[in-house]
Amino acid sequence: MSRFFTTKLSALKPYTPGEQPQDMQYVKLNTNESPYPPSPKALAYARDAASSLMLYPDPEYKVLCAKIAEVLGVQADQVVVGNGSDEILDFAFAAFCEKGAVYPDTSYGFYPVFACMNGVSGTEIPVGDDLSLNPADYAGAGKTVFIANPNAPSGVALSLSDIETIVRSNPDSVVVIDEAYVDFGAVSAVPLTKKYDNLLVVQTFSKSRSLAGARFGFGIGSPELISDLNRIRFSKNPYNVSRTTAAAALGALEDEDITRENCRKIMETRRRTAERLKAMGFTGPESSTNFLFIKHPEIDGKELYLKLKERGVLVRHFDKERIAAYNRVTIGTDEQMEIFITTVSAILEEMK
Repeated sequence: MSRFFTTKLSALKPYTPGEQPQDMQYVKLNTNESPYPPSPKALAYARDAASSLMLYPDPEYKVLCAKIAEVLGVQADQVVVGNGSDEILDFAFAAFCEKGAVYPDTSYGFYPVFACMNGVSGTEIPVGDDLSLNPADYAGAGKTVFIANPNAPSGVALSLSDIETIVRSNPDSVVVIDEAYVDFGAVSAVPLTKKYDNLLVVQTFSKSRSLAGARFGFGIGSPELISDLNRIRFSKNPYNVSRTTAAAALGALEDEDITRENCRKIMETRRRTAERLKAMGFTGPESSTNFLFIKHPEIDGKELYLKLKERGVLVRHFDKERIAAYNRVTIGTDEQMEIFITTVSAILEEMK
């Protein structure tokens, strides 16, 4: 770092995104993107919006917020939009963490980054040996709670009753439920926002709605929580969602049948892939996401990751000691997963 870099961030460890190598054509199963293209309406609306790029977007995003509210069964004043769900999470760390924050020790890598960036004291709570979260560990935390549900990189989901237990036991603290993967088999906590004024639910269009490249996310909470987040948003960047992204998001919401069908196909491919991996000796937690988190007793996680990469298949490996034996494998198309399975089988056969 330069001699000008602020000392308060000198200990910052940036989030490490999934690699995007350009040296060859890969079967890309490392960043949890959707293998299917955006909906036709999303693409058409984005093209139409591009003709007006000389103008700023509506800073209140009234039409888009109203549509999100309609689809999720809430009121428009319960919605805040962001440049990806990451921005909403960043706003939450800035707005609600005066007493600190708690989050799992094995979860989304941005939580400690946002804590550091916002000068928040962050506490990591260990997950269980099976990588699950114990709701009792978050009861009466006295700090803002951040939980990805389903969690990443494990894919393990808490039940809605477990989420409600955490929210109810922290009446004087905000509980943030990060639902990036909720559309792949978990139950959303959005309905609980009508019952609890301390619950913020965050979702993204990067996974189930095939808009990772557009960068769009949103938060749902009580009108008071959303007002707080909008105060942060208007202070940082009132035009935080581009015209084309807002239009694409609106189009995707009007094509919900396509979203549901894509999720169904991904979950079915996940089921078949998990069965074949289990037959090959792999183990891992049951996934409620668009990825699998797997390990094999006969090969180290990093070694498998490197051997796959050599053969043109990208998966995600984490060096953190607790999960270093695992690899996270995004669910692609049936054709992509067939290549993955065939390649893994060949690697295991070579090791014999």
